[in-house]
Amino acid sequence: MSLHVNERDETSHRPAPGGDRAQYGVCAFLALVGVLVIVDAVRTGNATSSTDPLGPRTLPVILGVLLLVVALVYVIDVARGGRGEPEAGEDVDLTTPIDWRTVLLMMGAFAVNAVLIEPLGWVISGSVLFWGTAFALGNRHYVRNLAISVALSLITFYAFAIGLGVNLPAGVLQGIL
Repeated sequence: MSLHVNERDETSHRPAPGGDRAQYGVCAFLALVGVLVIVDAVRTGNATSSTDPLGPRTLPVILGVLLLVVALVYVIDVARGGRGEPEAGEDVDLTTPIDWRTVLLMMGAFAVNAVLIEPLGWVISGSVLFWGTAFALGNRHYVRNLAISVALSLITFYAFAIGLGVNLPAGVLQGIL
């Protein structure tokens, strides 16, 4: 068995120097976010304590600087003609159009969750969100999905409340949960 070596000229498939102008927009967005993070961090009070000697500014400033570095490296890469590879996943067919029905059903599930979370609480609105997402993605086991959705909502409700100390809205289940 012999290996066949492709003898095409590699420079013929290389993008022209100067890069894709649309990628410069991504670079600019990264740089803008980096600057905004740094500006916001500098405006934050500098309170230090024995348990937190660095204070609240340090991490956001580091992240902002890293965003600026990434933007700079990306600009250099785009200027040299680099560009991202298209998706090459096994199960992704790039020629198929967007399934707008699924996208709209998912958006509807998120919108219903946003509207219902305050009056009904996370457990109910989260259950609707999880069930609606499963439905939008094509699962038609309605009762099983409902049971799983309620379980996921309860688990996330208590994980946030007990594990993170963040109270999600209980809504109509205020005295029960």
